[in-house]
Amino acid sequence: MKTGIFVGSFNPFTIGHDSIVRRALPLFDRLVIGVVGDNVHKPDMPSAEERMQVIRDLYADDARIEVKPYNGLAMDFAKAENAQFIVKGVRTVSDFEYEQWQADFNRKLGGIETILLYTEPELASVSSSAVRELQHFGVDVSDYLPKKKLY
Repeated sequence: MKTGIFVGSFNPFTIGHDSIVRRALPLFDRLVIGVVGDNVHKPDMPSAEERMQVIRDLYADDARIEVKPYNGLAMDFAKAENAQFIVKGVRTVSDFEYEQWQADFNRKLGGIETILLYTEPELASVSSSAVRELQHFGVDVSDYLPKKKLY
């Protein structure tokens, strides 16, 4: 069984994250979305359980997708889930450079390969931090949050 993991804080889970999940899904039999646990350095962040529930609700009709909490290294989470791959989204050159060295460590130290999926051009400016900032100033961000799709 080919298993991949997609990890992040997902605060909030955006249409960019949804795009990566939907584009990665055909590559795997199982995709585990790992949500970073509660972080004392970000006290205003919704709890991990709240963030996981949003994602679980979004993909409730797809048995190939699991949503779980994780803390620590992504490669350790991948091993615990018997995953062979870590899926990452890349928006910019700086994202690529950062992910490149992380992928190297994950491969060398953990034997885990990283698959980079480039952001769709129309989503290049969508980030959780940008969405949070817009929310802070009272802007309606619903266009940046995925809606449950009926298939």
